Amino acid sequence: MKFPRLLLSSALTVSLLSGSAVPAFADVKTRDKSQVKFEGMLGTMTRMFGGRAASEGIVSTNAVKGNRKATISDSTGRIVDLGEQKVYDLDMKKKEYTVTTFDELRRKLQEAQERAAKEAKDASKESGDRQPAEGQKEVEVDFSAKETGQTKSIAGHNARQVIMTITVREKGKTLDESGGLVVTADSWLGPEIPALKELAEFEMRYWKAIAPETAAISAEQMAAVMAMYPMVKQAMERLNQEKVNLKGTPLATTTTLEGVKGKAQVEEQKQNSGGGGLSGMLARRMMKKNDSPRATILTMNTETLEIATAVAPGDLDIPGDFKLKK
Repeated sequence: MKFPRLLLSSALTVSLLSGSAVPAFADVKTRDKSQVKFEGMLGTMTRMFGGRAASEGIVSTNAVKGNRKATISDSTGRIVDLGEQKVYDLDMKKKEYTVTTFDELRRKLQEAQERAAKEAKDASKESGDRQPAEGQKEVEVDFSAKETGQTKSIAGHNARQVIMTITVREKGKTLDESGGLVVTADSWLGPEIPALKELAEFEMRYWKAIAPETAAISAEQMAAVMAMYPMVKQAMERLNQEKVNLKGTPLATTTTLEGVKGKAQVEEQKQNSGGGGLSGMLARRMMKKNDSPRATILTMNTETLEIATAVAPGDLDIPGDFKLKK
């Protein structure tokens, strides 16, 4: 499985945004820090191909004006134009850029998801760690939100801590019985900030066009996650719905996705020693096989460092000395 270098975008994780707002087309510019950490097989791949972004996270600048958004870091950049339905990926060191249409992105996303599903299935066979056929089940989604009473200052704003939990399980069964997925979003909510609302609305419009790409995770990476854990889709959709019930703007969020094995899976794994030979050994190492019924899939950390409302014309343009990569 091949992963492109991480393209880390806004500090607002898309899974926490509402899709019901109408864009106001205001200007906003932020400086953010984002980091995503994958576990198991996905973690092995991102550590191999993700570079510094995978190990340390990365600071980027986001600028939004109307239908156009630019995300720039030291090494990479991305300009998304919703009107043109194009994405411009920039190599800041080589001073080159490529252009991809939304249709091409959708096709690549579908191909990545199919490839990831096959490779996840093959790796699971080798390791003896079978993933549940989640996509074939009728599921129920549980939601809870807790105000902890904790506060702290983030980007010059007073923020309060709210922990949201989404549980996706087979209909009519408990999480322990059927297994499933648990998403925990530990968010620090500041006051209503119109500038960040504009950024959130842009991200949601892009998410709707090119789902399931999200902030801090490339489309291919999210495709791999959803191939292995189809319940992620239902969990993200529920978070989108519940966000409207919370007051405030997320300034920092730690989102954790955990896969939970049902009783039958745990028992089967105990009885199955897995594949033999070198390939079986490598697969078991990649999948990090263990007898625990609950395992972390990935963790996303995002934080807004600075907020401004002035966007210069050059903030949204490809630099003049950059050349189109053939």
